[in-house]
Amino acid sequence: MALALFDFDHTISFKDSFGDFTRYVVGPSRFRLGIVCLAPVVVGFLFGIIRAWRAKELMIIYFFGGRNAAEFEQLADTYSRQRLPQIVRPIALERILAHRKAGDTVVVITASNDIWIKGWCEDQGIDLIATKTEIRDGCITGRFSTKYCSGKEKVRRIRECYDLSKFDRIYAYGDNPADKPMLKLAHERYYRWRKVN
Repeated sequence: MALALFDFDHTISFKDSFGDFTRYVVGPSRFRLGIVCLAPVVVGFLFGIIRAWRAKELMIIYFFGGRNAAEFEQLADTYSRQRLPQIVRPIALERILAHRKAGDTVVVITASNDIWIKGWCEDQGIDLIATKTEIRDGCITGRFSTKYCSGKEKVRRIRECYDLSKFDRIYAYGDNPADKPMLKLAHERYYRWRKVN
C-alpha cells in the first residue's frame, strides 16, 4: 500500500493555476490592469516585505472579493474540469495514472485554493489537500479559511489526513524549495521530475 503526494503548480501544471484561473475569469485586459494596480504588492513580495500567502490573499481579494459564492464556485468548477487539463504536464498525468493503476492513494497537496483545483482532482479520482477559500454571507471574501498550505504546513496537513505508518512506501513530487519538507516524508522523491536522494 503506497501513498503518492503531488504538488500542483509547476509540478503537475506547467504554469501557475492562480494566474491562469484569474485570466480565465476576468479576461486578459482586466488581469493586466489588476497586476498594474497590485504592483506594490508584487514588489513587496519580491523584496520579501510581504509574505507569499499574504500577497496571494491580497490579489484574490482584489480580483474576486465580494463575488457571489455559488456563481463563483460554478465558474471555478467549469475552469477546473475544462480549462485546467490544458495546463497539465503529460508526464504528471502519466505518473498519476500509473500510481492509480497500482492501487496507490494519490493526493494533490497544494498552496493553491481548493476552489479551482478540486473539480480536476475529482475527475482524476484523487484526493486534494489545499488552501481553503473563505465564504461569508454567501460571498467570496478573498481570504483563506485555513493556513496557507505551503512548506511545513503541507506536512502538518498530510499527517492530519493520513496515518503515514499505514503506507509501505511514500512517493513525493515537487518543484519548489517550499516542497522540500513534504519530500522529506517520502521514501522516493522527485524534484522537478528528477529523482533525488
